[in-house]
Amino acid sequence: MKSKNKFEYNQKVKLRSTGEPVTINKWSYVENMKRYSYTVEEYPNTFYFEEELEEISAD
Repeated sequence: MKSKNKFEYNQKVKLRSTGEPVTINKWSYVENMKRYSYTVEEYPNTFYFEEELEEISAD
């Protein structure tokens, strides 16, 4: 069964707040909030929700 999360392990994404490129390290579903959270290699002690990240466009 395919998961419904937006980003995958090792995917390069951007932090919306700073535009900084980061790499997804781990993701999990937070059941009581009904949303996915992610940790990134660059900031392993901080988690982000999907709406705080965006895909890097291939311009």
